[in-house]
Amino acid sequence: MKMIVCMKQVPATSQVEIDQETGSMKRLGADARTNPYDLYALETALQIREKTGGTVTVLTMGPGQAEEMMRDAYTMGADEAVILSDRKFAGSDVLATSYTLAQGIRVLGGADLILCGRQTTDGDTAQVGPAIAEHMGIPHCAWVSQIVEVNDEAIDVRQDLVSITQVSRMHYPCLITVDKDMCVPRLPSYLLKKKTQGRKVRVLTFEDLPDQNLSRYGLIGSPTSVARMFAPPAADSQVYLEGSPEEKARQLFDTLVSKKVI
Repeated sequence: MKMIVCMKQVPATSQVEIDQETGSMKRLGADARTNPYDLYALETALQIREKTGGTVTVLTMGPGQAEEMMRDAYTMGADEAVILSDRKFAGSDVLATSYTLAQGIRVLGGADLILCGRQTTDGDTAQVGPAIAEHMGIPHCAWVSQIVEVNDEAIDVRQDLVSITQVSRMHYPCLITVDKDMCVPRLPSYLLKKKTQGRKVRVLTFEDLPDQNLSRYGLIGSPTSVARMFAPPAADSQVYLEGSPEEKARQLFDTLVSKKVI
């Protein structure tokens, strides 16, 4: 089975710089880490490979510094790593990001199963995975909490939705987004790090993609307009409550009411 895991680097700190003209985060050179939810997607793919065989490719869209994340994926067991990197992709919203990733997947020859984390810790939209599936015209299941059954023809998954639990079967090709309760991601392997240190990370640019219509990519291809984005101000003072537990509870309640929090 051929599997592709979509991953993303997210800010490792709340102190991020914002481009005042575009409203986008300045990701180049900023401290970054692998989106935690994507580690569950990668672990799920690796466990499926152990049962059915096949390959696991990790795919991301971002600047060249994403190679560090790709090499971390190698140390967990990924077979191939690909970065979609081009200035033309900068400023992408959900629609442009998902379209670019879908184009990258087409360049890689498609996949039987595409896996994504449930959401990212920077955008929190939980929309990119399903949007990729829509661009590719394949079925998808979001918020997957368990692989019930998997074989060479289909996959059965359990979804924990808002008020119901649903079990669905999908035939390949298809896409799932994985919740954090799915599994426990494995630790990087030192032996795999040594074994894969010379393995290349493939880089694809805009020129490599089948659709060369610039209006589908980056800021130009993003219908979402961000009026303003900023980091929340850090609290510079603390309030200590005195008295019995009941008195502290009353003081806390009165304070929250006065600040119109409740």
